[in-house]
Amino acid sequence: MPKVIMVQGTMSNAGKSLICAGLCRIFAQDGYRAVPFKSQNMALNSYITEEGLEMGRAQVMQAEAAKVTPLVCMNPILLKPTTDMGTQVIVNGEVLGNMSAKDYFQYKKNLIPEIEKAFRKLQSLADIIVIEGAGSPAEINLKENDIVNMGLAELVDAPVLLAGDIDRGGVFAQLLGTLMLLEPKEKERVKGLIINKFRGDKTILDPGIAMIEELGKVPVAGVVPYMQISLEDEDSLTPRFEKRERGTIDLAVIRYPRISNFTDFYVFEQDENLAVRYVTSAAELGDPDLIILPGTKNTMGDLKWLRESGLEAAIKKKSQETIVFGICGGYQMLGKKIADPQGVEEGGTLRGMELLPIETVLKQEKVRVQKRAVLHEVQGTLSCLNEKEVRGYEIHMGETNILRDGEAAQKAAGSVLLSEGNVYGTYLHGIFDAEGVAPALIHMLAERKGLHFDHAGMLSYAQFKETQYEKLADTLREYLDMEFIYGILRESRLV
Repeated sequence: MPKVIMVQGTMSNAGKSLICAGLCRIFAQDGYRAVPFKSQNMALNSYITEEGLEMGRAQVMQAEAAKVTPLVCMNPILLKPTTDMGTQVIVNGEVLGNMSAKDYFQYKKNLIPEIEKAFRKLQSLADIIVIEGAGSPAEINLKENDIVNMGLAELVDAPVLLAGDIDRGGVFAQLLGTLMLLEPKEKERVKGLIINKFRGDKTILDPGIAMIEELGKVPVAGVVPYMQISLEDEDSLTPRFEKRERGTIDLAVIRYPRISNFTDFYVFEQDENLAVRYVTSAAELGDPDLIILPGTKNTMGDLKWLRESGLEAAIKKKSQETIVFGICGGYQMLGKKIADPQGVEEGGTLRGMELLPIETVLKQEKVRVQKRAVLHEVQGTLSCLNEKEVRGYEIHMGETNILRDGEAAQKAAGSVLLSEGNVYGTYLHGIFDAEGVAPALIHMLAERKGLHFDHAGMLSYAQFKETQYEKLADTLREYLDMEFIYGILRESRLV
């Protein structure tokens, strides 16, 4: 039977995802088959498995760190917010339906058998299961019928490491306050504390560490420094959204309220000549070299926001000279019309940005498929991408048709990359990740400005991520007491 260990946090964005990923890589390096598990994830960044099932990208990242194939049983429940009060509920990779927060809170206990089933499948595949919690186990209003923090730890009899974020301040209050709010049987599960994202001289912390160990009766398993690592983080709290600096090559990503799958642009982070900015107003847009409309969980709502904010008009004006690239929901926005006869999002019909000859009809059935293709007949500025092999996945609710003489001529899904002038669109998430694609795009953008960069050493995104996983594991080995953590594993048992 496999061993199990769980990482919980004092708050969202305490660093649970990266700590779990680092542990997965360390265990894999040490010869163990490790797998990640998160019973319930709330995220707008999702992924499609080889079987065509949908799961959160954080567990995909952790599976990659563990050097195993991502499986939907690693994340059996995925919640994708559609409005401030509602969410799409995905169970075992397939859409169960849309629920209000209140309705889901009352319903979620019915999903415990699905969580147990997914966990049992992982038991047959692993030596060590690394579990990630969500938010904080001390959120009193959410503790009833908990299925992701201490409720799950009890269900699978998991020992817990509790991580706090010192970068935000108040880490001792975070850790002690969390321990104080736990029930005695829950506190017994907490075997070690982690102080995460520390900057400076650790000796300054020593008096605080001694006091927290005395008051909390739980040892500190490590003080992890703030890491400059480019891996996927919790999408709702990512610091990437705060980036404002412009690079020699300037990429502006439109950050609408329901932005999703912005992991499509992480490949560009390894190039110091290029900066990716997230833009929320026409004033911020400036004069970028490339404008990207990313995916969204609410295409019609975010298109209305784009229109009301003045960004639509600014983008259309810029498109005369600047490349505009839409992906998934952003691709749908660029068309002539979006129709929603079944009320998938907001119902009715909405005029698109009218920059591409397509129209989209939203449907209840979600398209979920991995795809690999070689680009052909790419017109205009991005003809540099011709003959490049791309791969990724489609995940959208809607059917898009290409218009010829005002009539639907063919399904656009068969066209990996569609263009009209300086405007391009695709349903393919990950289109920039394949080897040679991002360098070709950057080279073209540089040439347009009379510049030349040497991209001979630029890695594919998969290769780049490998360097980050190794860096993450090396850092955790240095600053976590791995002998102590392996001791926790030796003492753990699995029901």
